Amino acid sequence: MADLKFKIVQNFGTISESSKGWTKELNLVSWNDREPKFDIREWSPDHSKMGKGITLTKEELLRLKELLIKDSGLQ
Repeated sequence: MADLKFKIVQNFGTISESSKGWTKELNLVSWNDREPKFDIREWSPDHSKMGKGITLTKEELLRLKELLIKDSGLQ
């Protein structure tokens, strides 16, 4: 399997942290030199390793926000 190339373009913040120091973060990430996407996943403290996650376009992220606000009453 080819190496996965990534660049964290912008970090928006940490959602949570595990007892081992891994953090679940919302970042804007460019994967394999492609257009950056919003990304939620766990990262090791030095960002050299990552867990499984989800990537979203801006439109998908905005739709998720709408769904959360509408269906949960969050604002």
